[in-house]
Amino acid sequence: MTRNVDSVIECQGALILGAGVAGLFTALKLAPFPSLVLAGARPGISGSSAWAQGGIAAAVDPTDTWQAHAFDTIAAGAGLCDPKIADLVAHEAPARIEDLVRYGAPFDRKADGSLAVGREAAHSAARIVHIAGDRAGAEITRLLAERAMATESISVLEGFHAVELAMEDGRVVGLFARTGTGSGARLVLCRAPAVIFATGGLGALYAVTTNPMESRGEGLGMAARAGAMIADPEFVQFHPTAIAIGRDPAPLATEALRGEGAMLVDECGMRFMPAVHKDAELAPRDVVARAIHREIAAGHRVFLDCREAIGAEFPKRFPTVYAACLRAGIDPTRKPIPVAPAAHYHMGGIASDDRGRSSLEGLWAVGECAATGLHGANRLASNSLLEALVFGARAAEDVRETVVASTGRGTLPAPERFAAPAPPHVLRDAMTRLVGLERDEGGLSEALSVIAQLERAGGPEPALLNMTASAKLVAAAALARRESRGAHCRVDYPATDKIGKRTFLTLPEAEKIAEGASSESAAKAARAQ
Repeated sequence: MTRNVDSVIECQGALILGAGVAGLFTALKLAPFPSLVLAGARPGISGSSAWAQGGIAAAVDPTDTWQAHAFDTIAAGAGLCDPKIADLVAHEAPARIEDLVRYGAPFDRKADGSLAVGREAAHSAARIVHIAGDRAGAEITRLLAERAMATESISVLEGFHAVELAMEDGRVVGLFARTGTGSGARLVLCRAPAVIFATGGLGALYAVTTNPMESRGEGLGMAARAGAMIADPEFVQFHPTAIAIGRDPAPLATEALRGEGAMLVDECGMRFMPAVHKDAELAPRDVVARAIHREIAAGHRVFLDCREAIGAEFPKRFPTVYAACLRAGIDPTRKPIPVAPAAHYHMGGIASDDRGRSSLEGLWAVGECAATGLHGANRLASNSLLEALVFGARAAEDVRETVVASTGRGTLPAPERFAAPAPPHVLRDAMTRLVGLERDEGGLSEALSVIAQLERAGGPEPALLNMTASAKLVAAAALARRESRGAHCRVDYPATDKIGKRTFLTLPEAEKIAEGASSESAAKAARAQ
């Protein structure tokens, strides 16, 4: 059943969904080509970009090379990185840092005025540029928002919640979005010759996450429901050190703390990482996260002890983490910080090429919602904002060169229902329990059953279906990957295959996997009777 839209917005240039670093940087790189940015909240605070603490990885120090950066990226990716994409991103990283410097980004500097760089897990060199220690995401997002608002070719509309792509003759021609609340909610059709998704990740589909609630996989789900190819959805990165104080979302204790020498200890003050990996606290994120998870599962509490490594310098060097700790009644200069793993970043997403193009004509994807092949099975620390910058610039160049500004051809049939529900608690609980750090066939099959029940109960509600589509893609791909690799750990298939292959699938293919799991579960139940 469909209904008429309440109004139509005609965008002559690019329609960008999302006002984080990826969306805003893309808009700035498009200029003077016209763009319209749709934001859920005020640009500068919208999305997870503003929450990023670690910084941006780039070989800007004279002792470092982009080749070493690419090598580290590929090594962390556990055999699934696209080497050409890793080379491309590492090579272009310094130029994107220079873009931000020209925009006025106040990166931390050495005494001689050169960029200060720090080291994070799985990097072979110090190459992370920061702002005020742990405020890179917040400051860069704020800066880009100010620049975008002052750019004549960029229009920004706040308070919009996209629910479905608008398709015409197999091509993306815009999207349907909800604006307003309650009885005053309206459905708007936004038409454009180019649509760029910068919608972020899906961490909020998990009960324990460092992501804001708007990071619930709706962009991925929208694209998948329209027929887009999805890549590597099973790979969800869990940050090892969310601050375990019972808040939702959980505050983050940046990896830079461990880069400065902070240690992970149990309730007795004993370190456990040296026995797990040769790089101890600086091992790849999946290794550290699972080690902490197993300590907690064994009945221990885990803490990040920063007292010796950072001590009294904590408030100055890491003000965001320090403030979060104080709000919880913890002084990290005197006490260790309680930590636990939390859903943090999605390596999978809308399959996109080196220009940001998706498999759907008229749709580009940049940032966390895209899967370029850069991250493989496990993202290297501080490559996330970098990927958004590199592919934001590349997608902008592609749109400028290939898209002709035009007006639309009228309205399209719109979805009858267009509410914007929060992620259901039952879904978040199932994803955390069954599709989390450690997975097995029974748990993944149960998760797919929960998702199917939610879809049946919710009916044709596009926003809910966007979330369940994303969750289904993660769980189905995890069920199909019968090995352990990077962030994907199957306790019933602990070995890693000799040859690693990326996952590419559509939503109907994920649904077939789910149906197969349901049939197998029914058969097992019948045999048990």
